[in-house]
Amino acid sequence: MKQLIVSLGRQIGSGGHKIADALSQRLNLPLYDKNLITEIATQHHLDADALRQYEEAPKNRLFSRTVRGLNNSAEAGLAALQFRFLQEKAASGTSFLVLGRCAEYILRDYPGLVSIFISRDLEERIHVICRAKELSKENALDFIRKGDKRRAAYHNEHCPTPWGHGDTYDLTINTSRLGLEGTTDFLEEYIHRRMIP
Repeated sequence: MKQLIVSLGRQIGSGGHKIADALSQRLNLPLYDKNLITEIATQHHLDADALRQYEEAPKNRLFSRTVRGLNNSAEAGLAALQFRFLQEKAASGTSFLVLGRCAEYILRDYPGLVSIFISRDLEERIHVICRAKELSKENALDFIRKGDKRRAAYHNEHCPTPWGHGDTYDLTINTSRLGLEGTTDFLEEYIHRRMIP
């Protein structure tokens, strides 16, 4: 069977994680998201809880140093471990779905890669975060802006094309147009069509 790797980037509050969960079930693919940290921690005998604070975070420039191409920051070290994990999975011929982690760039040489970016209208994102985090509209907007800024900084630190930009992905889609289920249906069909030789 042809290898399939689905890479999903997403804005905070876009519904990207729910879509990833649904697609992984529909396509019968393992999903790598936060569980990737646990697998890496187990492989390398590290503390998973300690690693999580550096997940999808840009390196802190005040406390990091690069010498001969090697960086001492925990953020850069964790990113390298995650990238290596995904590259090894891809090289083994495994099919999987990955949420974030620069997979659209890290795995760009694999012909079975389908890269997607999920967005949503800001008002809907604010509403989602207000409910999920029990925040005021102002605090929800602040949470979204900080979260998106962190993801963009992390992505742009490791990839030559900008986070969320149309040129970076095969497809960008706004969940406000079709809703989460409709978007999932559309993406499932798109992925099936991409897999036709």
